[in-house]
Amino acid sequence: MSASPLPQRSVSVILPVHQQADHIESILESFYEVLEGLSPDLELIVVVNASTDRSAEICRSIAGRRAGLLVIERAEAGWGGAVRAGLGCATGDVLCFTNSARTTATDLRTAVVLGLLNEGRATKAVRRNRDSLRRRAGSVLYNLEARALFGLASWDLNGTPKVFPREFGQLLQLQEDGDLLDLEWLATCDRAGYPLIEFPVTSVRRHGGRSTTRWSSALRMYSGAILLRRRLGGADRSAGGLRSAEPAVR
Repeated sequence: MSASPLPQRSVSVILPVHQQADHIESILESFYEVLEGLSPDLELIVVVNASTDRSAEICRSIAGRRAGLLVIERAEAGWGGAVRAGLGCATGDVLCFTNSARTTATDLRTAVVLGLLNEGRATKAVRRNRDSLRRRAGSVLYNLEARALFGLASWDLNGTPKVFPREFGQLLQLQEDGDLLDLEWLATCDRAGYPLIEFPVTSVRRHGGRSTTRWSSALRMYSGAILLRRRLGGADRSAGGLRSAEPAVR
């Protein structure tokens, strides 16, 4: 039996980039190779934020030969600000954002395919391992805090890629500019009652460069989660809250 065709919907993929001149060209080319053909209207939005290397120059060069590649340059640093800037320019029916320094082309393709097949559902990755004990311990503490504050069941709040349909409008109104954006994204899915599916990824090593996550940034996330809970605390939760959904597969 042949696989059913994918729904013909436009797709926008947001890729924050920071100090990635040593590998961003190969990453973007690999993403194009696996995503071409999935959508009649594919858009890759590269958001270069606070980079002092040649990241922006390299991305602009690729945009000159690749249709559908948009490059945004920001002087400000911040994961959330970069994602929000990309979402603000995105035109796709299906929206995706991911960590371009850690995501493999295969995992990105899987996420987009699941997003296309599962209309009316959000999709996110769950990392099954990490490349250091320090990162594993920090993540467990953060996820336990999120369970206590928000009642969220996911064990990998920051896992990307994350995909959602444009009709999930509350996810286009996120406010966090830093690393708390992923927690805000998941908490918003919970409060709005958006069904969510998760899929595993096993590759978490960086393609190059150095991680910007330090214990100081982790501590800011722990304290920031409390402030986010206070900000979102007054919002009404829709009936049922976050719903786990069975994914359609291709």
